[in-house]
Amino acid sequence: MRIALFEPEIAGNVGAVMRTGACLGAEIHLIEPLGFQWDDKRVRRAAMDYIDHVAVTRHPSFTAFRQSAAPGRLVLFTTKSSASIYDFTFEPTDILLFGKESAGVPAEISDIADARVRIPMRPEVRSMNLATTASIALAEALRQTGGLP
Repeated sequence: MRIALFEPEIAGNVGAVMRTGACLGAEIHLIEPLGFQWDDKRVRRAAMDYIDHVAVTRHPSFTAFRQSAAPGRLVLFTTKSSASIYDFTFEPTDILLFGKESAGVPAEISDIADARVRIPMRPEVRSMNLATTASIALAEALRQTGGLP
């Protein structure tokens, strides 16, 4: 199971996702440009020493990511979907894709995703934090596929 973050903007979110990946055994793919300097201390602060226990790959573009990422379905998490993650059947080789905090992913990327799903939430709120969403998504995908540590 892999997590891909499309042009993430907040170092602390990336660090928290890296920590989740370390704890649950998921690779992390970062699709540039990033909204912060990679050596940003906030990444290390959020990831703590878990940063040494997670495989992180940086890709200079979405095209480069698609060319180098091993085969697997691209499952986009988006508030624009009506399909619940709890009704979706995950596969162990899935790539869980999350858009940038301020804007998600562009339509051309959404259009090529193999599936678009959302985490159900109350209608009066707009969205969850990126790191929180990635954690919920990864836990559900691993639970379904028997991949929880």
